[in-house]
Amino acid sequence: MKRTAVLVTVLALVGVVTWSVWPSGPEVSGQHQRIAVVDGPADDQRVELDTTFFAPPGGEKAPAVLLAHGFGGSKQSVRQEAVRLAEAGYAVLTWSARGFGASTGEIALNTADYEVKDVKQLIDWLAKRPEVRLDAAGDPRVGITGGSYGGSIALMTAAHDARVDAIVPQITWSDLADALFPDVTGKGPENGVFKRMWAGIFFGRGGAGAGAGVAQGLDALNRQPEALTAEQARCGRFLPAICEAYQEIAKTGRATPEALALLAKSSSVAVAGQIKAPTLLIQGQRDSLFPLEHADANARAIAAAGTPVSLAWYDGGHDGGNGEADWLHEQTTAWFARHLKGEPASVSAFTVTRDGGRDPGTRQRIRLHPEAAAYPGLSGTDVTTVTLTGPEQNIVNPPGGSPASISTVPGVGGLLGGQGTASVSLDMPGQSAAFDSAPLTAPLQLTGSPTTKIKVYGSGEVTLFAKLFDVSDSLQPPALPAGLVSPLRVTVPEGAEFVEVEVKLPVVDYRFAVGHRLRLVVATTDMGFATPAEPASYRIGLASPALSVPTVATLAAPVTGVAWWVWAMPLASIVLAGVLLVTRRRRAAAPASAAAPDGPVAPLEISGLTKAYRNGELAVDGLSFRVEQGEVLGLLGPNGAGKTTTMRMMLGLIRPDDGQIRIFGETVTPGAPVLSRLGVFVEGPGFLPHLSGRDNLHLYWAATGRPTADARFDEALAIAGLGKALDRAVRTYSQGMRQRLAIAQAMLGMPDLLVLDEPTNGLDPPQIREMREVLKRYARDGRTVIVSSHLLAEVEQTCTHVVVMHRGRLVSSGPVSVLLSSATATNGHGPRLEDVFLDLIGDKA
Repeated sequence: MKRTAVLVTVLALVGVVTWSVWPSGPEVSGQHQRIAVVDGPADDQRVELDTTFFAPPGGEKAPAVLLAHGFGGSKQSVRQEAVRLAEAGYAVLTWSARGFGASTGEIALNTADYEVKDVKQLIDWLAKRPEVRLDAAGDPRVGITGGSYGGSIALMTAAHDARVDAIVPQITWSDLADALFPDVTGKGPENGVFKRMWAGIFFGRGGAGAGAGVAQGLDALNRQPEALTAEQARCGRFLPAICEAYQEIAKTGRATPEALALLAKSSSVAVAGQIKAPTLLIQGQRDSLFPLEHADANARAIAAAGTPVSLAWYDGGHDGGNGEADWLHEQTTAWFARHLKGEPASVSAFTVTRDGGRDPGTRQRIRLHPEAAAYPGLSGTDVTTVTLTGPEQNIVNPPGGSPASISTVPGVGGLLGGQGTASVSLDMPGQSAAFDSAPLTAPLQLTGSPTTKIKVYGSGEVTLFAKLFDVSDSLQPPALPAGLVSPLRVTVPEGAEFVEVEVKLPVVDYRFAVGHRLRLVVATTDMGFATPAEPASYRIGLASPALSVPTVATLAAPVTGVAWWVWAMPLASIVLAGVLLVTRRRRAAAPASAAAPDGPVAPLEISGLTKAYRNGELAVDGLSFRVEQGEVLGLLGPNGAGKTTTMRMMLGLIRPDDGQIRIFGETVTPGAPVLSRLGVFVEGPGFLPHLSGRDNLHLYWAATGRPTADARFDEALAIAGLGKALDRAVRTYSQGMRQRLAIAQAMLGMPDLLVLDEPTNGLDPPQIREMREVLKRYARDGRTVIVSSHLLAEVEQTCTHVVVMHRGRLVSSGPVSVLLSSATATNGHGPRLEDVFLDLIGDKA
């Protein structure tokens, strides 16, 4: 039983993660309003936009965020995200774009004369709101974000309106013509292969109720269809010119010059060089409508103008995937915090989502987010050459192009909530040629677009689809990463036997395991595209056996197995688990004190504390100080000052060589009963990722052996301000979110003395500000807090008192206000703790 109890305690501390959640705050409500705008080439069209404005709670002026919806949606599609952004301290405006929802007007596909003019007038409207912060020039501080159609308007508006200060476009296009008529040979959309199924979804009902599986929601697909006139059924709410262009394309399967000209007006890549607003491009890894190369094209065009740009490839897109809504929100708010609020939030230049194995509790997939300091482009930082083999093979295009091979069924993954990063492809017999590599002797991480060269034998125009499979010798079918294919249209010159073609395969981030083979498949049909109706036969061979596979060596994160913090925990936490258990037992058995000492007893008193390393060097040298009830004390010092050693002796984890530590008048020894009056967060515990934050806290408390009533869960959670997210699985949270759960764990039982080591690690500025208030609230009722931190500005705002250590010795102690005023009077420093600290230790280094 003893071993079981200790094991449960250790698991509780290993398992209980440090989650931090958005602080609870005032209720956010939206103000609905119809805003009249004027647009059109001649500014002669009056449109009413159905909008909702979400004021930030707290009443202070805040930067504004325009939150745009996806195609087929409306302002309702993004309401949940709008509330979250408002809670994060932004004034948020959502609207139904012209031709969607309850807004009037017709869909123009985000062109400068229509939708862009509308959004510019929405920015005008925001400039007049008292809740919106203005720049020095009197312009509103404003960012724009949205997915798919909404991502496009963010790019287009930023290119045409210099007032936009930051944008976060998601799963959107760079060149709409290239998206609908892709051709990987580089000859442009006029030579491209028509993406028939996606075009049908995108244009089919034209905002009259159809959606396209966009990230923000599919509410339009769930509405009852309205009664439509014949013209509305044919064109929906599109501008007539766009409707006519699509009707012609759908009949011929080829891009007309008129259609290309219209689509160019909706393409951000043509104007991206004008964007001066820092841009975070978020693109889905499961997206056959707007694949990853569209983010790459936008990034290159924006960066060429000297504008800061970062990219993130996440597990989602128009074809499903996990969606990672919380992670996307964190990335978006971090970007806006940095570029709209001026806070020191960080977003890496390049981030990808990778599979981290399965959660041992739920068997659900764990997602990792490796990062790189620079975006490497689609050719990676390194190239691995894989040799393909296989004879030349004869293949046919069937009459009518049917039956067709299947790679991805457009939109279905998004509708069904499909997950994963690979799909099963079905290639029809006789319609595809395959070339394999030898089994891999080492793992291969593909990041970018692989390339190879093939020979195409035949005559005239040939339409083909190239794809790269992951093949194992097990019974599992070959996997097609992200379900993507590369369409190409080539022409074999008259009189020539064949033509050589360089093929750029789909852009993916995918790991091939040891023993697996890479398989290049070239097919004549694909269900998602228009293919020739005439039957034909071709022969396909390798022009070169080399398949160039790009990799990115600078992406720093583990790519297999469960995240380290699931299994590992600092040794101090394991030892502390045992100490806590022993402490609870000793406290229960200990007799009551004979008599209480006269007067108030200090929560902490250290006298002559000394501890030497094995080599004799002193880690702590004669340290003495006292902490009174109700203080928030900052324990300061450079690395090697002895802070951590002091804290470990305070917790009874190590014994001092000399001196004494008394907590509430009782001497500290390993397992001393008085240690039960401490709440501790040192070096970070781990949590069970498949459990909710609440369940983790209950498990931890049960492992201490104390009655549930003593935990005072409600009080601890109210002070920590964890909110509704407490009931969600811990595996979905960032480092900063786990940090706040750890603080809540330390507060369980409402201990009289709270000891925290670097409690703000991993928190963004708003969360640090909230943590400051958490600690002040905790000490307000007479409890005591000791904080070790390197953030001197934060200590200055949080702590009532400080102790400054250097090389194991006490340098200074006392109230923060006295220390600052004294330094100002004698040394001429300004009222900054950082200046005082550097002055105190500067000549002692």
